[in-house]
This record gives sequence, C-alpha cells and structure tokens, in this order.
Amino acid sequence: MNRAEIRLWWPDSRPSHPDHPAQERDGVLAGLLARVALGDREAFRCVCGELAGPVYGVIRQVLRDPAQSERVAQEALLEVWRTASRFDPARGSASAWVLTLAHRRAVDRIRARNPAPRRERRTAPHAETGPEGAMAEVVEVTLDRVRVFRCLDALTELQRESIKLAYYRGYSGPQVAALLGVTPGLVQTRIRDGLIRMRDSLEVTW
Repeated sequence: MNRAEIRLWWPDSRPSHPDHPAQERDGVLAGLLARVALGDREAFRCVCGELAGPVYGVIRQVLRDPAQSERVAQEALLEVWRTASRFDPARGSASAWVLTLAHRRAVDRIRARNPAPRRERRTAPHAETGPEGAMAEVVEVTLDRVRVFRCLDALTELQRESIKLAYYRGYSGPQVAALLGVTPGLVQTRIRDGLIRMRDSLEVTW
C-alpha cells in the first residue's frame, strides 16, 4: 500500500460523534432512513458513517471472529438499504432499529453454524450488481475505515500521531518531528513500526 492509497483510506474525520443530544441525533438518523427508503444513496452513506462502528461492535460481541463479523456487518448494513422503508419511528429509535437488525443477523449466523463457503461467496455483498452493488461498495469502504481506526487506536500515541501527520496531513518527516517535538530519526522509526503493526492487523501486503 503506497502513501496515496493510505490517504484514500483515511477519511476526513472519524465516524461522527455529534455533540447534540441523543434524541436530536436519532431524529437526524430517522430522517436519513426516510431518505434511504426513497433510494437516496448519499443518505445511506451518512447512515453507514454513523452506525457502521456500532453495528460491527454488536455483531462482534455475538460472533467473536473479526473476519466473520465484518462480513455479517456488511450484510446487515445492506439490509438497512433494502428495508429502510420498514422503519417506524413510532416504535423506537432509528439506531435501535439498525442495531437490532444487526444483532438478529449475527444470531442467524450462529444458528446457521457456518454456512458452506460456496453459499457465502454466492451471497457476499460484493457479488451484487446494480444499485445494491454500488451500496455494497459504500459499506465496504465504511467498514474499511472502521478497521483502520481500530488499528490506529492500538498504536502508541507517537506512532499514531506521526502516521496521521505524515499520511493524512501530508507533512514531511522533519515537519512531523518539529510538530511533535522529537527527532526526525525517532519519527521515521515510529512511522515504520506503526505501519508494520497496521499491516499485520489489516492482513494486507504493502
């Protein structure tokens, strides 16, 4: 993975954590789901940005396995795209509806006791075509960001800040060193070590 690719992986900000009250936030989510029900793709991107992390967390608690949890999270978010019209704000909050759907997906996967690989490949979100295929890409990109955030959070503070400044902000090694108040050699070492840890966590080849 090169520097340009890492910048593409790094979003402008983390999945939002608004300061306004939970009730107001859920009102926004309810409005987004109403737009998703009408086929609004941008609204779906916003819903994914808000809830991909919590959806993955709920599913991970049930399934434990990270890779399987990500696949089921993709399926759950695509189900939100397909069934948003079923959401009824009179029966509960938007976030609770989505997380309940995610939990149900995880429980269904447990009950299925690891379906055959051929069937899973046949129903994998990336195999879809048309509008749902495009939304599957949105889901995959969002979950990729969530995965990167988890990897970054596992780094030391100096590793994390060095990588963010170098690969997201575009600062040179000496500039990063000056901003962090350390030597350029230490920055170079921390970036290298941090990227190695991220590579191992993400199981990718750079």
